[in-house]
Amino acid sequence: MAAPHDPPRVRRRGRRSGGDDTRSALLDAARAAFAERGYDGATVRHIAERAGVDAAMVNHWFGGKEALFTASLHIPFDPAVVMPEVLAGDHEQLGERLVHRFLTTWDATGGAPLASVIRSVASHEAAARMLREFVTRVILARIVGVVAPDRPELRAALVGSQLIGMGLVRYVVKLEPLASADRATVVAAVAPTVQRYLTGPIDPS
Repeated sequence: MAAPHDPPRVRRRGRRSGGDDTRSALLDAARAAFAERGYDGATVRHIAERAGVDAAMVNHWFGGKEALFTASLHIPFDPAVVMPEVLAGDHEQLGERLVHRFLTTWDATGGAPLASVIRSVASHEAAARMLREFVTRVILARIVGVVAPDRPELRAALVGSQLIGMGLVRYVVKLEPLASADRATVVAAVAPTVQRYLTGPIDPS
C-alpha cells in the first residue's frame, strides 16, 4: 500500500526569524529612523516594525536602543586614510582641503548619517558625546596637533563648531541656498574662517 503523500508545506509570512539578516535589517532600519526622527523620536517599536522583526530582537542583537544607535552610526570614511590626505601639502590651504573633504564625504551620502547624530545630540548626551569625541579627538586633534601655533584645544573646538554648524544647516535644517549650493561655492566661503581658526590669530589684539 502506497504511503500517503506528505501535505505541502506552507511558508509562513510575517516577521523575520532571528538570524543574521535580522541584525542587518535592524541596522538599516535604525539608520533611516534615527536620520528622520532623531534619537528620541525613533522608538524601538518603530525601528523593529520598519525592519519587519519583533521588538525583542533589538535587545537580543544590540542590548538596547542606545547600543543600536551606536552601531548604526555609519561613518563613510576611515580617518586613518583621510587625515594624511588632508594634511598633505601646504598648511596655508589646509582649511580649504578640510572643508572640501567634509562636503565631499557627506554630500555623497546625502548627509543622512551626520544628520542622524546632529538631530540627536540636543536631547541625548550619549549622542552628543559620540559626535564630540569623534570630531575633536579622532579628526581635529590630528590636524591641530600638527599645525596649530597655540591653544590647540580651543582651535579644534572652533573648527568643530564651524563644520558641525555647516552640517546642521546644510543637511538637517536644509536652509537654502546653502543646502543646495555647489561645493566650490561653500568651500570658498567657509574655508578662510576655518583656516584662521587653525593657524591664524584667535586672541584679542
